[in-house]
Amino acid sequence: MTATSCTIESPVGPLTITAEDGAVTAVDFGGGGGPRPNTGVLTEAARQLTEYFAGDRREFALPLTPQGTPFRRRVWAAMQAIPYGETRSYGDLARALDSAPRAIGGACGANPIPLIIPCHRVVGAGGALGGFSGGAGCDTKRQLLALERALPPTLSV
Repeated sequence: MTATSCTIESPVGPLTITAEDGAVTAVDFGGGGGPRPNTGVLTEAARQLTEYFAGDRREFALPLTPQGTPFRRRVWAAMQAIPYGETRSYGDLARALDSAPRAIGGACGANPIPLIIPCHRVVGAGGALGGFSGGAGCDTKRQLLALERALPPTLSV
């Protein structure tokens, strides 16, 4: 089946959602997708992201098929278990997955479905922000953590 996409506006800029075979495969910062659809998983993803940014959604309920190595898929699954409004450090995830913080950071940076797979909830040791590869980088990460009221005290907006 052919991938389809749509672009929605959000507080962190345009987001392009891509789906294939009834599942979300990517969320990219920036435009480039078609107009907002009126059917299927793209409509549901657009609705849930809009609710998230409005503060009305804390968990996503969407079929996802992120493409990546088995290790990266394990990291992405661990990120999905981080509750809304909370963070975990790269080291926390590394210990849980018997890995290294740098490898966790690499998987975060390769996350094809940011926001829905919440890599923004992964921070550095001692509350340091860490990196973020989407949107305006760390400014976008700060904005997402502020939305969830999950900013470590040393990183207030």
